[in-house]
Amino acid sequence: MTDSQPDHYLDPYRDAQGDFGNNFGVTLWANTKSQERRFKVFTQMSYLPGKRILDAGCSRGDMADFLLKQGVEYESYVGIDGLAEVIDYANQRDLPRAEFHAGDFVADTSLLAIGNPQVITFSGTLNTMDDDTAMKLLDAAWEACTETLMFNFLSSRTTRDQHEELGPARRLDPLKYLDWAIQRTGAVQLRQDYFKRGHDATIKMCKV
Repeated sequence: MTDSQPDHYLDPYRDAQGDFGNNFGVTLWANTKSQERRFKVFTQMSYLPGKRILDAGCSRGDMADFLLKQGVEYESYVGIDGLAEVIDYANQRDLPRAEFHAGDFVADTSLLAIGNPQVITFSGTLNTMDDDTAMKLLDAAWEACTETLMFNFLSSRTTRDQHEELGPARRLDPLKYLDWAIQRTGAVQLRQDYFKRGHDATIKMCKV
């Protein structure tokens, strides 16, 4: 499959699934510490207890597991991912009040409405997409959530080597995505302070 195929953004995850199965490597994060730091930022930026959460690009369900271990008692948790194998794994974890569905929410944005989510999150999901695909997806998520949209991504406004090898991922311009967000709501937050040299960014948008 080439970049001309409509779901090329899933190719890196298919490759990782072939290499790692359902082990942590399928997430494409460097390590669990960096993954959990991103999850922690979500909990710091938004009050999640009692909320209906939809995690778009949930992979193995690690964020639901993290929230429960942190004592964040969400009302319900819906995870969606394009790889059926990782969804099978997530469902086998028997996480309370959580359900997981296989599907391509880029191609079928109606999946983003499952469970009538108050909060929709994307953690790393946008990193394999071009800007046009990512922003169309974010538009659909903004429409689907009733309260809050949060998403993180590798930032191009970093003091790290801009030419470092990122593998299948790409850096997104936080100012471009901040401008996109502000055009839709005045209630916007941007954080880029949780890793040294600011190589990752998180944006939160609220409906007010």
